[in-house]
Amino acid sequence: MDILLKSVTVIDNESPFHLKKADILIKKGMIAHIADPADTPEQDGVKVIEVQGAYVSAGWMDMQANFNDPGHEYKEDLESGSLAAAAGGFTEVALMPNTHPVVQTKNDILYLKRRSGSLVRLYPIAAVTKDAQGEELTEMIDLHQAGAVAFSDGSQPLWHTQVMLKALQYVQKFDGLLISRPEDQYLNMFGTMHEGVQSTLLGMKGMPTLAETVAIERDLSLLAYVMELTIGQPPRLHFSNLSAASSVALIRKAKAMGLPVSCDVAAHQLYFDETALADFDTHYKVNPPFRTAEDIQALKEGLLDDTIDVIVSAHQPQDEESKKCEFDQAAFGITGLQTFFPILASILGENLSLEHLLRKITVAPRALLKLQVPSIKVDAPANLTVFHPEQVWKLDHTTNFSKSKNNPLFGKELKGKVLAIFHEQQSWMGLSSYDRSR
Repeated sequence: MDILLKSVTVIDNESPFHLKKADILIKKGMIAHIADPADTPEQDGVKVIEVQGAYVSAGWMDMQANFNDPGHEYKEDLESGSLAAAAGGFTEVALMPNTHPVVQTKNDILYLKRRSGSLVRLYPIAAVTKDAQGEELTEMIDLHQAGAVAFSDGSQPLWHTQVMLKALQYVQKFDGLLISRPEDQYLNMFGTMHEGVQSTLLGMKGMPTLAETVAIERDLSLLAYVMELTIGQPPRLHFSNLSAASSVALIRKAKAMGLPVSCDVAAHQLYFDETALADFDTHYKVNPPFRTAEDIQALKEGLLDDTIDVIVSAHQPQDEESKKCEFDQAAFGITGLQTFFPILASILGENLSLEHLLRKITVAPRALLKLQVPSIKVDAPANLTVFHPEQVWKLDHTTNFSKSKNNPLFGKELKGKVLAIFHEQQSWMGLSSYDRSR
């Protein structure tokens, strides 16, 4: 079916229609026409989608999600995860390796690549160490050749210093990206929330900011050490899920020194702080934990000055039994794909423009993973996300596509709605507004 996106505001720095309204005609998965709405001729047999105040950008990419397939498909599988991603505005998703078995062989990579759909393209991230235990390196070069786009132990930190050093040296050989989740597990042992005023009031074991920053300091020192021994291409190191002001300061300083380092923040870390846990609601239990309002402000400043390169969903579905229990026994994690854009819409302003934030989910993640960035131009493949920053909707049993619902925003009205995505001759449309056929 041919589709005409009518009078949508384009956000694409490379397009002559950037920040202007345009009509975009999609035929057989390709962008066939872009023009000022006044210059678009009437066409028969075209489905017209016209939503007042709608925007279109290159299709969004999530650099960190867990689909639990294979192994824990009762929480999420590749089909349900892909549907949740589509409803969240994502046309491409990089998957963490923490499945059962862990993604650590060529067959594991091929399984994910074969099961990847055309609407939402899935990219496997392979484990750095066997079984993500942090002790013995996987066959990283073979996994890279099989199609792994990066290397990470996912929810597990790379705790072994010698292994971390060797991993940096290995990815250097093929210009791979090593992703580290900075955490000293011994400092965080038995912790359930941020160590601070709230944990003291609630009598809960805290997780100090130091557990994150000491890991970042160690890895930056190792990176600098490897670079001293490097001739040619240096290794690339990426820190995932920053949560603290001091972490942002460390990365900012490292970038100023010229270290090849990048980082991301989970969208929910920009929205919730430690006070959300006052009622012991396990849906707010995440790792790294929600910290202070001052930390949130520092994260936003890191986005503004590009210290933080990417925003991720950190989608981590859990079954009801994993959350419906005592707080200290509950599993960490929240779903994040479908609430991703409402959270971004909530932080617009304060110098954080829509254009600036979208680069962190379109251009930046693909650049880090060495994937092609979609363009909004005639004769280009349609890889698009259509959205409305002001539309209100509710995430509930009728709109939730994930198998899990461990999200504190479940059942609440949200502002900021994804209307449709288009990718590889496929489309998903969750329009709650005007469309018509000619």
